[in-house]
Amino acid sequence: MDFLLAAFDPDNLKHHLSVITFLPLVGAIFVAFMNGRRHREIKAVSIFFSLITFVASLPILWEFKHNAAFQMVEEAAWIPAFNIKYALGVDGISLFLVLLTTLLGPIIMLSCGTNIHHRVKEFFISMLVLQTGVIGSFCALDLFLFYVFFELMLIPMYLLIGVWGGDPEARRTAAIKFFVYTLVGSLLMFLAVLYIANIAGTFDLRELPGRLHDMARNGTFSVRAQYACFLAFMLSFAIKTPLFPFHTWLPDAHTEAPTGGSVVLAGVLLKLGTYGMLRFAIPFFPEPAVTLGPAICVLSVIGIIYGSMMATAQLVSPGDWKRMVAYSSVAHMGFIVLGIFSFNALATQGAVIQSINHGLSTGLLFLLIGIVYERRHTRDFAQYGGIARVMPRFAVLFMIATLASVGLPGTNGFVGEFLILMGTFKGPSPETWSWNLYSTLAVLAASGVVLGAVYMLWSYQKVFFGRITVAENNNLRDVNRTELAFTVPIVVLIFVLGLAPQWFLGRTEAAVEANLNRALDRAAELRHLKLIQK
Repeated sequence: MDFLLAAFDPDNLKHHLSVITFLPLVGAIFVAFMNGRRHREIKAVSIFFSLITFVASLPILWEFKHNAAFQMVEEAAWIPAFNIKYALGVDGISLFLVLLTTLLGPIIMLSCGTNIHHRVKEFFISMLVLQTGVIGSFCALDLFLFYVFFELMLIPMYLLIGVWGGDPEARRTAAIKFFVYTLVGSLLMFLAVLYIANIAGTFDLRELPGRLHDMARNGTFSVRAQYACFLAFMLSFAIKTPLFPFHTWLPDAHTEAPTGGSVVLAGVLLKLGTYGMLRFAIPFFPEPAVTLGPAICVLSVIGIIYGSMMATAQLVSPGDWKRMVAYSSVAHMGFIVLGIFSFNALATQGAVIQSINHGLSTGLLFLLIGIVYERRHTRDFAQYGGIARVMPRFAVLFMIATLASVGLPGTNGFVGEFLILMGTFKGPSPETWSWNLYSTLAVLAASGVVLGAVYMLWSYQKVFFGRITVAENNNLRDVNRTELAFTVPIVVLIFVLGLAPQWFLGRTEAAVEANLNRALDRAAELRHLKLIQK
């Protein structure tokens, strides 16, 4: 008990990350021994453990110093024979991803309290285990430990889609597609992990970039091996993001998953892909990353336009409201990948903050769609219209989420998209800028912003305005106090990040710039050596 209480003391952060990582797992174990028929108590315990995890994570924010170093580091030998450590830490790249995960935890648990009615015990165990896997992945400083947490999330998410999803046949197909896509990418990455750890002699991601660079310089890490390992890592993270053309599992998974599953998927699971690109793929293999960066940016822009067009297509009857938001995620994640591989500090900063913005605004959209789905049990646009008359508070909440998603100035979505587009337009060398591929890609990506406004505002008009033509909509209840409790905090953050982004950017800037500059310098050095050798 003293160990747990110490977690809430900002002056004692020795085991802080371990506590917030494993508190949800402790909650899952606790729930596992509860009577499966006592649904109310199971929900209360799950909410309690997720809530104290969020409270326990707050001291990290207060104590975080504005520098590029890993902080609150915990380290212990785990498997000494293979030099595998239990090591946790956070920097500016992972800080807010951890906090986003702990924030969404109690929100998701509270939102699922009224719409999960079968296998309740197993559902909340899966959610709590999933939360431990996500937090651990963002905090892990050992590559093997990261892989363990990364794979830990696979089974709970598979169950969330396959057991508690929508149509029985469709949810099984979506769950299997998610499992196969993710597992294939992960196994290829695992082979690359074993290879680089074997030649470098360590799994420590603080040491690996430097060791791999030294071996690339002296020729013991061949160019062919660098590109093969980079592609193995990138394939795994591109599937998780998902980057076009590896996106096809996402619309099915989102559409069939329960509301809580969709929120955790959009909020944090997709961010593991872009986080992996920033944390592993680029620092470990800078020369292949810079060389193949333009091709990845092209795929990102294709994903932005394709995702936006497919989201717009959902507005044509029969159209699925939730599937529209799922395709919008393909477009939004394309913006984030574009920012990362533009190799511009502004764009990378925009990508990091947009990861948080997307988790908040799209997570809120899925929560709100889940609320109305519980009342009407349909996502077909043709079954709605004019519901702002009977659900005025719901209409206001959805309008805020809509405006944040389209990037209205004053909301969080504007900050991330603006920085990404501005940084991409300038490209990797803004000091010698001229019109180039990156400028063209920025202009094309901007069309995604326009298309986003089209499908989001058009869908809002179809659902909320006009006459009520379906009799069942006359009796729809507006949002209640519980629903306000798990939606209003996200609304507040949408405006906080939109009106005061420097509060966020100031904590991420040092780590982002150090990570980017180091990668660009090492890529330039390796390219120079290749020219000399030729």
